[in-house]
Amino acid sequence: MGRFRDNTDSGEETLIDMSPLIDCVFILLIFFIVTTTFVEETGVEVDKPQAASSVNLEKQSIIIALTEEGEVIFNEKPIGFSGIQPLIRRKLQREELPVIVEADRSADAGDLMRVIDEAKIGAMAAGKPELKVSVATRKGGGA
Repeated sequence: MGRFRDNTDSGEETLIDMSPLIDCVFILLIFFIVTTTFVEETGVEVDKPQAASSVNLEKQSIIIALTEEGEVIFNEKPIGFSGIQPLIRRKLQREELPVIVEADRSADAGDLMRVIDEAKIGAMAAGKPELKVSVATRKGGGA
């Protein structure tokens, strides 16, 4: 049977090179890691008050917690009222971020106002007098 040979029965196994596939998977993994935004948590469980007008805020923000006992916490570390101004000044030098205060519903209103005032003073010291400060709430119905 003359001229044409059947190469399917040559006895060699065909190997698939997996290196390009693994490279593509790693590139996709790096892409997703770089483009993912992470939400900073304060590290303290705060019982936020309800508000009918609550809206979702930006993911990139400075989140400061005010506990029922009057402790001021950022990134799971107590910073106290005196630590708010330097924190805000340092953060706003890199980029303009809003401040969100997660105040416990049992926290003293005077302490909440002090946190907001310290944040605004820190923003003015950083040259950003138009700082947006919000109070975190739970979504709730109207009363």
